[in-house]
Amino acid sequence: MAGRISDDDIALVRERSPIADVVGEHIQLRNAGGGNLKGLCPFHEEKSPSFNVTPARGYYFCFGCGEGGDVITFVRRMEHLSFAEAVERLAQRAGIQLRYEQGGYVPGREQGERSRLVEAHRAAAEFYAAKLSDPEAAPGRRFLSERGFERVDAERYGVGYAPAGWEALTRHLLARGFTAAELVKGGLAKEGRRGPIDRFRGRLVWPIRDITGDVIGFGARKLNDAEDGPKYLNTPETPLYRKSEVLYGVDLAKREIAKHSQAVIVEGYTDVMACHLAGVTTAVATCGTAFGAEHIKVLRRLLLDHTGSQGEVVFTFDGDSAGQKAALRAFADEQKFSAQTYVAVQPDGLDPCDLRVQRGDAAVRDLVAGRQPLFAFAIRSTISRYDVSTNEGRLAALDAAAPIVAGIRDRALRGLYAVDLDRWLGFNNERFVVDRITEVAGAPGASGAGSGRGRSREGGPGLQGRQGPQGPQGPQGPRRVADLTDPGVRTEAEVLKLAVQRPALLGARFDAIGPEAFTLPEHVALHKLVMDAGGAVSGGPGGREWVDRLLAAAGDDLRGTVTRLAVEELRTDPANEQRYASDLLTALETISVSRAIDQLKSELERTDPVAAQEEYNRLFAELLQLERQRRALRERTAGG
Repeated sequence: MAGRISDDDIALVRERSPIADVVGEHIQLRNAGGGNLKGLCPFHEEKSPSFNVTPARGYYFCFGCGEGGDVITFVRRMEHLSFAEAVERLAQRAGIQLRYEQGGYVPGREQGERSRLVEAHRAAAEFYAAKLSDPEAAPGRRFLSERGFERVDAERYGVGYAPAGWEALTRHLLARGFTAAELVKGGLAKEGRRGPIDRFRGRLVWPIRDITGDVIGFGARKLNDAEDGPKYLNTPETPLYRKSEVLYGVDLAKREIAKHSQAVIVEGYTDVMACHLAGVTTAVATCGTAFGAEHIKVLRRLLLDHTGSQGEVVFTFDGDSAGQKAALRAFADEQKFSAQTYVAVQPDGLDPCDLRVQRGDAAVRDLVAGRQPLFAFAIRSTISRYDVSTNEGRLAALDAAAPIVAGIRDRALRGLYAVDLDRWLGFNNERFVVDRITEVAGAPGASGAGSGRGRSREGGPGLQGRQGPQGPQGPQGPRRVADLTDPGVRTEAEVLKLAVQRPALLGARFDAIGPEAFTLPEHVALHKLVMDAGGAVSGGPGGREWVDRLLAAAGDDLRGTVTRLAVEELRTDPANEQRYASDLLTALETISVSRAIDQLKSELERTDPVAAQEEYNRLFAELLQLERQRRALRERTAGG
């Protein structure tokens, strides 16, 4: 039995394991001001970061779920370890040789289970990589060469070869001091009739690493299709390897994903390699399972959703029917991302690996660059199953696509896709399409809420009728509930938070924005409250006096909102507040202008340029002016 780890060594492990570095291997951290860092909590699902790290004191705490502790506690919780195993894990990371009381130094066979399994996998990866040079591995080298990979590429990704013999790896690892029970428990071997035998034999092997870079499993492809067994064979579920949480290539892609706010999801190991070598360094793949909720959690922590939701998740699928079905399955989980989700489909069905071989690196980059929104892909894929040249086919396509549009949480975006659906199906009757979708959505007051040409602040063009600054038409109109996964709503909320806390940062530019820039009735009312109090220019630096003035003028329905915005943390540090405010205002103006442009385009499509030439020309001139305004706003953002 192992003795107790020395207190001095535990203190040394803490000292040489900076908490920001250790936590940063699992989640993306951003500066939160005051020497603190902030990220999305890895222990519970959340939309905005509430997980705080204080490097100076070596502690973390989540204000959302209450989890907290030091670096050892974090490793224990993240990797489901005992205290001793967590200390051993960190000691290994820091290059510290631990001393144990009641018996001195503990040899390797007595270390914690996880450390032993990680060591076994590291040794197995080295064994497989060395075997790739053997004559027996010639089919594996040929497989890689035919797919455009050189020896240096195989070395970079640790690709190896599992000999065809029954016990090649098992004998090697037993000679290294690992036990048969450890090899079976780690999934490297399985029980045979006369003892353990290798799990992978006669296959090309890819090591699968966790986000910290430790090998935790393998994926293996058979090289002779005539042989029995699946084409791909993966490590089974083990204490190290949980396939629902693993993304191949995440150890290489994590920093690029955080840097570029983009993750590209591909289907196989060679696709990840091809993408990275082609310059798409944010590519990752699932390992023998469908993309699911646990994978989403991993990516969300790396992307770190932020105001504007500029992060992108791009799914690549084959262009065949199976690929389309995979994309539609991904649609079900799409709205767990605050990031924007896209699909990149190669029409001829080539996957990224084959595409690189046949057309080069640029074609892979172009595939990702040509991505299309997942919503659009899901709707169009559904429509494509019907004959839209007949009334019956168009109606059936509408009924099939309506639930997809109705399920879009961003109500403004839902309205825009309703207009698109009308155009794609060729009804030329937006009101009819919108009513059909609204029926499916089960929205109250769906019928008769205005003409199809109304600009709805509720859900985009025509979904709820024309709405003025005070909210939906009529005192009993449906009230829109704040959805902070909606990028537009989040931008509105952050601008109004600044108007309450730091009005001087917004100044006259905020006061020039009209109520039509806000979509939620609550936000419209708060904008009016600020303007009635003299506008942002009269609020000065903010502070207690300005908040008191707003609270005194606010009704019961707004006091809680003002109080909440007055105490919520700003999403920037003091040194960047002015730039942050300017960027938020530009984003809000851009969203407002884009909304108006979409509406004008919709009206132009319904206006006859011959029979209503004067009206058509007026709308077209207004559209050109708004396009110039949006271009100027985007140039301001790019130039900032």
